[in-house]
Amino acid sequence: MDRFDQSILSALAEDGRMSITDLAARIGLSKSPTQARLRRLERSGVIMGYRALLDPIQLGLDHVAFVEVRLQDTREAALRAFNAAVRNVPEIEQAHMIAGSFDYLLKIRTQNMAHYRAFLGDVISTLPHVAATSTFVAMEAVKEVMLPSVD
Repeated sequence: MDRFDQSILSALAEDGRMSITDLAARIGLSKSPTQARLRRLERSGVIMGYRALLDPIQLGLDHVAFVEVRLQDTREAALRAFNAAVRNVPEIEQAHMIAGSFDYLLKIRTQNMAHYRAFLGDVISTLPHVAATSTFVAMEAVKEVMLPSVD
């Protein structure tokens, strides 16, 4: 990836609806090479897609909890089962396997504490192989970035 590719990624990270004409002007190339580079970045999977960024607060989803999850079984089949189940739960915004005193860290977004409490009991605790959880409630988002700049 050269500086033009990086400029394309930075520009689209700021405004994914930018026209090819505007993108070309911004990175300093003509439309044809800009479009060819953009298609190559899409085909190679560097650009995975385009989507609208929604404001969760305006959607009434302002309760954020981070949950440490310990599994009762960490063999490969158990990890695969847990991973597959987590991917199907929309309230789980992020799930990371952790090397530490617990197995996974989940970022969960719900309407409020009451909804989170029900979600914990009805969903999280029923995920495959869950042995224990610890919840940390976020008081304020100081920094949340969807994608970092590539500059």
